Amino acid sequence: MITFVDTNVLVYARDVSESEKQSQAAAWMNALWASGHGRTSMQVLGEYYVTVTRKLSPGLDPSVAKSDVLDLLAWEPALIDANTVLTAWTIEERFGLSWWDSLVVASATHSGCGRLLSEDLRDGQDLDGVLVVNPFRTAP
Repeated sequence: MITFVDTNVLVYARDVSESEKQSQAAAWMNALWASGHGRTSMQVLGEYYVTVTRKLSPGLDPSVAKSDVLDLLAWEPALIDANTVLTAWTIEERFGLSWWDSLVVASATHSGCGRLLSEDLRDGQDLDGVLVVNPFRTAP
């Protein structure tokens, strides 16, 4: 199943202060790389870079974070275009999500994803055909 990966999963895969979550996030990332079914967005990659270089303690060296982002470009990250914004507005109104979460869901939708890995949304929620999966409750 094509799976959209939210920022928190990418961050936990690099967060040495959260060893259990790091292990689970890494397992998901390994499975998605092996299957070729991983997707994300440029929004998520931007959030990832800022979080791991400026908010983690210890933070990642920017060259390592840049390398991660460059690697994830192989997933052809979704861009935020007019259609994404229109879809995000509908999602925001329908499900009461934050604007940023609505953009993530819209990007997942436009990327053809049936699953969204995120700790920030309600596990098991179906958002118009995109199933939210908490990667720290479900193994790959």
